[in-house]
Amino acid sequence: MLLYLPTGLTSEEEQQWVERMRAKIEKSQTRRTLNSDDALRERAEALNREYFGGELKLAEIRYVTNQNHRFGSCTPSTRTIRISHRLAEMPIWVLDYVIVHELAHLLQPNHSPRFWKLVNRYKLTERARGFLMAKGMEEDDAEES
Repeated sequence: MLLYLPTGLTSEEEQQWVERMRAKIEKSQTRRTLNSDDALRERAEALNREYFGGELKLAEIRYVTNQNHRFGSCTPSTRTIRISHRLAEMPIWVLDYVIVHELAHLLQPNHSPRFWKLVNRYKLTERARGFLMAKGMEEDDAEES
């Protein structure tokens, strides 16, 4: 691979650019690899059946590499869920919690008591939230009611 840099950079600035581009390429490769099979989609569909009676219509679920402090996000208007690539390395019960959490946002786009009632159907919710807090990924303002 060839990297073109502006002229006049110091050796330190050149090294910073090289590192920045290397990290960007690695993230892109990680994202492509994680999203190359349907395992995440299949997991979401199984959890939808188990906890929501298969009623939720999910357009897309995929791993992303730009969420380092959040575990996931949901856009109810497009029925799209994005999951932090960091979760691919965590225990399956933590990933399942995050998927259930984001699926619940398709019904409740907030952290209301009704939302938490949906999420708490998953029996390991409290345990998974504790795990994510320890990893610095749980939302601090997501109060459970």
